[in-house]
Amino acid sequence: HLQLVESGGGLVQPGGSLTLSCEISNTGITLDYYVIGWFRQASGKEREGVSAINSSGDVKYYIDSVKGRYTISRRRRDNRKNVGYLQKDSLKHEDTGLYCCAAGTRVVVAENYMKENHNEYEYWGQGTQVTVSS
Repeated sequence: HLQLVESGGGLVQPGGSLTLSCEISNTGITLDYYVIGWFRQASGKEREGVSAINSSGDVKYYIDSVKGRYTISRRRRDNRKNVGYLQKDSLKHEDTGLYCCAAGTRVVVAENYMKENHNEYEYWGQGTQVTVSS
C-alpha cells in the first residue's frame, strides 16, 4: 500500500511563496509511473483540484485561479526517490487550505480528473496546511 507524505506547508504573508513536496514514505516503491495531483480544501468548502503532472513531467494542468502563480514539477532525488513539488508564488488569502497530494495510474492529466473523477486517484496523503495571512 503506497503512503504519500506532504511537507512544506506553513503560515505565509500575502505575496509570499511556499514550495510543497509530495513523496512516498514506503521503501522500495517509486512514484515514477504515477500521475501526481495536488488538491486543496479550505475550511467549510469542498475539495478542489489545483494542479497535476504526468509521469514524464511534460504534461501539466492548473486551475485558472493559480495559473501563472503555481508551478508543478517532479524530479528524482539523490536517493532515487521521485518527488512531486508544487511551488506557490504570489500567494493570496484564498490560497489558504489543506493541500493534499494524490497519485494514480488510472488517471490522466485532465480537468475531469481534478473535478468529478478525482476519486480515481488511488492514493492520497494526509495533507499539509497552508495559511496565507498578514
